Amino acid sequence: MNASTGNHQSLRWLIALAALYTLYLAQSLIIPILFSGFIALLISPLVKLLKSFHIPRTISSFVLLAMLVAPFSFLASELVEPAQKWAQLLPKVSVKLNQHINSISEEFANQKQQAEAEEAAKSAAAEGETEEDSGFSFFGLFSNDKPEPEKPEQQDENTVEKRIKQGGIELLVEGLSGAPMFLAQCFGCLILILFLLIYGPSVFMAIRSFPHIPDKHKFDAIVFEVQKVLSKYIATISVINFFLGAATALAFSLLDIDDPILWGVLVGLLNFVPYVGSLISFTILTLAGSVQFGFTLLAIMPAGVFLSINLLESQFVTPMVLGSKMQLNPLVIILWLFFLGWLWGIAGVLLAVPILVSIKLTLERLDILSHWVTFIEAKL
Repeated sequence: MNASTGNHQSLRWLIALAALYTLYLAQSLIIPILFSGFIALLISPLVKLLKSFHIPRTISSFVLLAMLVAPFSFLASELVEPAQKWAQLLPKVSVKLNQHINSISEEFANQKQQAEAEEAAKSAAAEGETEEDSGFSFFGLFSNDKPEPEKPEQQDENTVEKRIKQGGIELLVEGLSGAPMFLAQCFGCLILILFLLIYGPSVFMAIRSFPHIPDKHKFDAIVFEVQKVLSKYIATISVINFFLGAATALAFSLLDIDDPILWGVLVGLLNFVPYVGSLISFTILTLAGSVQFGFTLLAIMPAGVFLSINLLESQFVTPMVLGSKMQLNPLVIILWLFFLGWLWGIAGVLLAVPILVSIKLTLERLDILSHWVTFIEAKL
């Protein structure tokens, strides 16, 4: 009995490892499918609504998808120039930051050496007074003039700048080499979204007729509920992040901060990643503030303004709009972000929360693994 149980446990671990390995190897296939599925869930209620007005799904799907893609394409074309400008400024900012850190370190080292020299002078003076009868005075060895501390060797600035620029060039080359694959995946996602919107319901009805699904009504209820709640969640988060980015861009524009639209788009996109996205936005905006205002207190103004808006959104707006039903345990979110980030990279981080919400909803509707549902939910 024990041997049989042990074999079953080993088999489960092997299946889990095989599934994990498959998810990693097939990420170029799974990620576009998941991304397309979530976008289709976002648009499908509108397609269904237009269908009730006797507008064919093909026409409504084409029109709605074009309305979704066109603004993003226009915005991306408008942001190319400021993004390139900041990409060129990055090496210079890194060199200045490195110089600033080196100067602070050098100042601390000088102060430490001066303190040690003064301490040594006082000790020598005390020893000289005790040996006055010997005819020698060591006090004269230490004058009021402070010895010049040895300056640490400064790193060659040109070498540092060359290395940073070389790293930037390598990163640019790597990005350009992956551009064709990225564009191909984007085009494939658009095609898949279109076909999901047009033929998704008929495929669902075909799957529903499979003989291994005994309770058709329960299956319909689960799929409908998951689709409804998840599409509402994605739409709500998208609207909240849009207004967050718009408010940030407006505030930056009023404060005369360079390229406010670029930063608004950036913080809006990064806010799809809970907690971690806000931290990345805060770091980037601090760096941008140091570029525009120098290493002064004004450098933290962009990050401070964003932090104020983000706190208002995360602590009041989002909980009030989503309600406690859709709240997730912050620790579970962080662990899940790390796991999918390790498994699928940046795409996994962006898809982490919708996937977690889908898992939670499915487990709830199937009424299984209730302890895991309780673990995923936020209980403050």
